[in-house]
Amino acid sequence: MLLRRPVPSFLQLSAHPLRWQLLVMLSASDYRVRELVKMVGESQNLISYHLRLLRDGGLVTATRSSFDGRDSYYHLDLERCTELLAGAGNALHPALRLDPAPSPFHPTGRVEVLFVCGGNSARSVIAETLLLRHTDDRVDAASAGTSPKPDMHPDAARVLREEFGIDISGRRPRHLDSLADRRFDTVITLCDKAREACPEFGDDTRRIHWSIPDPAAGGSDEDTYPAFRATAAEIDTRIRYLLPILTTARERREQ
Repeated sequence: MLLRRPVPSFLQLSAHPLRWQLLVMLSASDYRVRELVKMVGESQNLISYHLRLLRDGGLVTATRSSFDGRDSYYHLDLERCTELLAGAGNALHPALRLDPAPSPFHPTGRVEVLFVCGGNSARSVIAETLLLRHTDDRVDAASAGTSPKPDMHPDAARVLREEFGIDISGRRPRHLDSLADRRFDTVITLCDKAREACPEFGDDTRRIHWSIPDPAAGGSDEDTYPAFRATAAEIDTRIRYLLPILTTARERREQ
């Protein structure tokens, strides 16, 4: 008698052509529904319906925009995709079990990356520092703010020191205008408001958005550290999945 096995959830969700297109779009950047509508060329109702299915399946999450509270950004959970994809392979045959490994980072030339948030006192500095850590300083990483704060947030320095062993004492926030003459392969905004204010850096620059809430919002300095730990962990995960994208961005620019 034929033993019927359920189709793994990842395959059920990703096999639909439209949902696959949404996954592809969200694999590199966070987007709003209206942006996905324009990119995919389908109705908003249809896009929203399939996004809901992806959310219910645990592949996609949504965060309220800090720029416009009536809007939301959608984010693909690549860690969850990795787990489900590995499970799907193992369900077909034990030999297809996938053991996720860090993606190799072997760019053909120097990669220049800019991280942008509002104050350049937390999220963008954490991202810049962790990218340098993951690439052994083989990138030219920078960060700046559209409205920089006077000083670094103390919990940003603390989380990098305690969780990653990195000392950023002496760092000061800087304004985005100070980098106007530089060219970057990739510009990544980590703040919804900063995304709206960030200028273009040329047609060859790849733009990516990470909709990450400000860990310093809604609390005093004494009780924001847990939020900073969660934010740093999320940024660290995103950085690991960013590395192959940086390599392809550099190769595309050199063609």
